Amino acid sequence: MKILKPQFLISSPNLAQCPTLGLPEFALLGRSNVGKSTFINTLANNLKLAKTSNTPGKTRLINLFSISTDKGDFTIADLPGYGYAKVSKAEQAKWQKNLEEYILKRPELRCCLQFIDARHDIQKNDFQMHDWLKINDIASVAVLNKCDYISRNEVFNKTKEIERIFKVPVFPFSSKVSAYKDGIMKFFEENIS
Repeated sequence: MKILKPQFLISSPNLAQCPTLGLPEFALLGRSNVGKSTFINTLANNLKLAKTSNTPGKTRLINLFSISTDKGDFTIADLPGYGYAKVSKAEQAKWQKNLEEYILKRPELRCCLQFIDARHDIQKNDFQMHDWLKINDIASVAVLNKCDYISRNEVFNKTKEIERIFKVPVFPFSSKVSAYKDGIMKFFEENIS
């Protein structure tokens, strides 16, 4: 599958302000600073499409991107990160409420992509998010991100570990190793028709 025209659409504070596009949609979930924006930029081959930051908690809105390909079109929703962020508990609670409402009530949503940082063990809030998705019967897969930081053997072992624990497909990914792009692109292609 070849991406032809990726573009940023809108940043919305909540579901009510998100446009209805009628396209299959994939939501990106993960801890703050796990590399969701870099993932979008890597897929799109455009380093400036999604704003990236070294400061955790910068994504505070629902950011929608349309992706046109030679096999069909879809949208990606980059959702606020969970976990560490230097914001008040009230602000974090608001993000959580908006995130949950979006996932539970967005009719176009096909699947959530839960990002796990390859450099660390699965974190407590990763388990919590996975359990919440499962309890609410939301389709999900895992993306083992930042795989260039660990050996190929570790990538293999961590992939198998997450598959065993979460019981979902796991896609290794790295913005710096183009071979890792193929698996997730095939996943999108198979799930947009």
